[in-house]
Amino acid sequence: MSKLPRSSRLASPVDTTAHGVYRIPQDPDDPRPLYRFAGRVDPEAPPGRYHLYAGWFCPWSQRVTIAHALAGLRDVVSVSYVDNARDGRGWAFRERYGPDPVNGFTLLRQAYDATEPDFDGHVSVPTLWDRTDGVVLSNDCKGIGIDLATRFRHLATPVIDTYPAAHREEIEQLDEWLNPAVNRGARDSTELLDAFGTLDERLATRRYLLGPEITEADIRLYVTLARHGAGLADFPHLWAYARDLYTVPAFRDTTDFTTYAEPVVLDWDEPVHRAEGIPA
Repeated sequence: MSKLPRSSRLASPVDTTAHGVYRIPQDPDDPRPLYRFAGRVDPEAPPGRYHLYAGWFCPWSQRVTIAHALAGLRDVVSVSYVDNARDGRGWAFRERYGPDPVNGFTLLRQAYDATEPDFDGHVSVPTLWDRTDGVVLSNDCKGIGIDLATRFRHLATPVIDTYPAAHREEIEQLDEWLNPAVNRGARDSTELLDAFGTLDERLATRRYLLGPEITEADIRLYVTLARHGAGLADFPHLWAYARDLYTVPAFRDTTDFTTYAEPVVLDWDEPVHRAEGIPA
């Protein structure tokens, strides 16, 4: 047994020769969802009950860390990051971002095994851990993001209300189109470029997707735009909108272009000029 303090344990380096390549379990005969845990936050939870395991590289994870920042939860829900690379063992805690501060796990899989012994599903980020019950509460990024935005008002005042009741239906209706066409669309596919064109027209007359305020819809779109290549500049209103969001600390501070699979080819610090009547 290791004699290292629990808080200082780190996983060994990535080794695909020894451990193979990570593969997402996908059995067509298994009726269970890929993202198996979808618990919801206790609306009366005290500060410190929940911990978010995140990944800088992951768009789904970044959606949640942006929501976390805009909800003003820095002192309410703690956050730590897994390493950017994985082998067959899945995501791990290594020197770059430090050890797991909650459980001293070296592998994120250990959190899933603690929740469901011999877990045989997908180990993903974001993962929301419940310190009180000692289990993974959720690895459903949409549910986690909504809960962070709405269920901690008794503990923190949001910087921005990103999931206002008056716009929730419109946010989800827009997501029914954006998620398959943009967020999960193939890079430079006809469907994606057509969607970019539609968004470009929409953003010619409004600052954000639903109007003058940032909402969950903008968070969901931004994380894809931040990972897109030079082609984004072909859509001037969409590109200006993306840079406009990047000036917001919650977006900028959760963006690390060096962790993305594609190299950064655009100048995200280029001054933002929106159309007349659309403040930037």
